[in-house]
Amino acid sequence: MRVADYTRLLSLAAIWGASFLFMRVIVPVLGPLPSAFFRVALAAVGLVVILWVMRVQWNFHGKFRHCLALGVINSGLPATMYCLAAMVLPAGYSSIFNATTPLMGVLIGMLFFAEPPTPSKTLGVMLGLFGVGLLTRTGPVAFDAELLWGALACLIATTCYGFAGFLTRKWLGGVPLDNRVTACGSMFGATLFLLPLFGYALVEQPPASWGGMTVWLSLAGLGLVCTAFAYVLYFRLITDIGPIKASTVTFAVPPFGVLWGVLLLGEPLSWAYLYGGVLIGLALWLVVKPTPIAKAAEAS
Repeated sequence: MRVADYTRLLSLAAIWGASFLFMRVIVPVLGPLPSAFFRVALAAVGLVVILWVMRVQWNFHGKFRHCLALGVINSGLPATMYCLAAMVLPAGYSSIFNATTPLMGVLIGMLFFAEPPTPSKTLGVMLGLFGVGLLTRTGPVAFDAELLWGALACLIATTCYGFAGFLTRKWLGGVPLDNRVTACGSMFGATLFLLPLFGYALVEQPPASWGGMTVWLSLAGLGLVCTAFAYVLYFRLITDIGPIKASTVTFAVPPFGVLWGVLLLGEPLSWAYLYGGVLIGLALWLVVKPTPIAKAAEAS
């Protein structure tokens, strides 16, 4: 890979790692549902602007409804779950749990989509789940019901990501859709899904405060930079270096998530981050490492 590719890869990891920092700033003030809604709504607006500036043709090839549905699964539900987790979990925890996405993809593939397991992937899933358990049990946050609910919310989010990957292949496979158009359509789906929930939250439990400049700048960073711009950057990486190498960004997100939380929020640093993170990182390598067939396909 070129120096520019490594730069984009690390930049994307730093941006996605910062999303957990922003949620820790926003969610305690606005609440989980308003925070999730504003994230996807701002991302939808940002993607519209980006597509307009880049002069991308709006053509869904008859798959607009599928893009909306994928938005619910791949953005609406995960955004809600991570905002719920941000009420109780440090940014470092959530970023490490987020790294289990490929592991959930393997489990879902085996259970629901007849994907044959391999010894490497099976071992990876087992190591990853053990790493999650180790972090949850020995990390700096007290092991209680709140911690378990927060961890469960993160794992529900990664499960949604896992399903979305297979459904994208099933619904959109073979269709010449521009990935940026797909991302924009999915953000509209997530926004429409969260709109009534946002309205319900405003009626039943409106925020005590709408926050100040810090909260709204964090929202802008979360929606426009960590979601809209990050999508475009990620798809550029897929185009330049291929999906397998691009997926390695997953390894670099947790260190940035922990780093931003420690430096900017004063979150405690613990050896459990290292133990759990190394196990999950090893698990990810076992899951995403290219097989001989995948290597040959990417080389061609």
